Amino acid sequence: MQTLLVTGGAGFIGANFVRHVLAERPDLRLVNLDALTYAGNLANLEGLPQDQAERHRFVHGDITDPDLLAELFKAQAFSGVVHFAAESHVDRSILDPLAFVQTNVLGTVRLLEAALGSWEAGGRPDDFRFLHVSTDEVYGSLGAEGRFVEETPYDPSSPYSASKAGADHFVRAYHRTYGLPAIVTNCSNNFGPYQFPEKLIPLMILNIVEEKKLPLYGDGRQVRDWLYVIDHCRALVTALEKGLPGETYNIGADEERENIEIVRLLCDLLDRKLGREPRSSRRLIRFVADRPGHDRRYAIDAGKLRLELGWRPAYPFEQALAETVDWYLDHQVWVDGVRSGEYRKWMDLNYQARETSKAPNPPEKESA
Repeated sequence: MQTLLVTGGAGFIGANFVRHVLAERPDLRLVNLDALTYAGNLANLEGLPQDQAERHRFVHGDITDPDLLAELFKAQAFSGVVHFAAESHVDRSILDPLAFVQTNVLGTVRLLEAALGSWEAGGRPDDFRFLHVSTDEVYGSLGAEGRFVEETPYDPSSPYSASKAGADHFVRAYHRTYGLPAIVTNCSNNFGPYQFPEKLIPLMILNIVEEKKLPLYGDGRQVRDWLYVIDHCRALVTALEKGLPGETYNIGADEERENIEIVRLLCDLLDRKLGREPRSSRRLIRFVADRPGHDRRYAIDAGKLRLELGWRPAYPFEQALAETVDWYLDHQVWVDGVRSGEYRKWMDLNYQARETSKAPNPPEKESA
């Protein structure tokens, strides 16, 4: 039985990955290293069946701690590393960019150093993999046409995306300089269970339920390529098992949607589920001043992953969105646990600072 080190495995994507692998791969054990910052939550890992819990070890710690990393790699011959741990919210990176450099860049280098030392000490095994999970935001913004491919030049717009771009470059450098068998994946916008409620889809779901304002940046026509987190986890397992060292694989479901479209879909879904008047929740939509450096459009070309490794998404977008809504409605205890007073204060202050009395170029009159 092989053992993977998963960093950030108590966060949104990391916890879904841990749950997916434990359920689908009984031949794997996981050591889960997480610092439990605001977005890391042990409640994301509660309720594992006993046979899965026995193959999961949680370690509370920081990837920037070289002594802890050395101890972990010395105690366990990992067959691979799956690196999720990162500060990930763009708004927070604008307020505190140094925290993103610390975790996303320095933390990644510390992890690479530890993995490299262990890999070399173990005889440089061919089957070892260092899988670095990154984002499409490193590519910057697209115009009305085209999609990001693996060769698209990096052009990050925010401190968050700049820090992830730096981490990507270090991972590739460790492969090219030292031969470390590393793979980089760049994914589109994820959604699904356990996502922290500062992100668009869970924030809107919870605000609609509570009939609170639905703040949208600018005119709401920013386009994102949406990827159900379970499909992302499946893609990561595929890249880990079949991907070639030194390669980059884009992960996306070819599901482009404007932000305003997403919010309207959620309004209408919840109106039906909660027995409200059709389209009544759309009245809650408000437009706020746009975020500095806000990219207009992202779109991923995942053709390389599909053609070379045989992966493709299994969940249609509308089905995945409906399942996500149901998950949040059915997990109010989890929601209450993560919506701390500090988080609400941060969101309220951010909203008040950005709200404008009139939307710039509102998409449709019905949305105001």
